[in-house]
Parts: sequence; C-alpha cells; structure tokens
Amino acid sequence: MPSEADSAYLWDMLRAARAVGRFVEGRTRESYLADELLQAAVERKIEIIGEAARKVSSTLQTAHPEIPWSKIQGQRHVLAHDYGDIEHDRLWDVATIHVPVLATQIEAIIPTESSER
Repeated sequence: MPSEADSAYLWDMLRAARAVGRFVEGRTRESYLADELLQAAVERKIEIIGEAARKVSSTLQTAHPEIPWSKIQGQRHVLAHDYGDIEHDRLWDVATIHVPVLATQIEAIIPTESSER
C-alpha cells in the first residue's frame, strides 16, 4: 500500500492522465497539431504528471518498475525547461498511447477513490 504522500502524488498523476484523455478524445493528430490551446492544455497536464512522478518515493518507484518513472520525469523536464525542443508529433503519441497505459498502471496500485484525499 502506498504511503499517504505517495498516494497523493499518484492521484495527481491519475487526475492529470484522465484529463489528457478527455482533452484528446475524438481528436486527430492533425486537429491536435492545429490547436495551440489544446497543445498547451496537454503539455500542462503531462508536466503535472512528471512533477508528481518526481515526488513519488524511490521505494514506490522501485516497487513498480513497470512504470517508466525516469522517462516521465524526463518529459516533464523538456516541457518545463527545454520548451523550445517540444516535438508536438511526439507529444501526441505520449498523450494518446503512453498516458492511457500509465493511467491503467496507476489505477492498479492506487488506493480506492473512497480513500482519496
């Protein structure tokens, strides 16, 4: 069972992942690439996922190697610090392929919603 702090960060990750899913639902790569507002929203939620992942304890990260913690944190670093290097084609793949998988992985280890903070 994750600690209370880890649970809070996992919930932050899950909420942001679910938001990304809502944002891109029914969209195409082309509509995403043409919509600056949508890109900004997706970027921000993926940045939140990465920041929360950075704060998850090393104990929990080690216990769940199926989650690509360092890649998630690396994506956040690019969004926050190397924003000129953002490849929106790549971010579309993150949003539509990797984030849904991550949401499923987090749901498997997170406490039930009734114990949500």
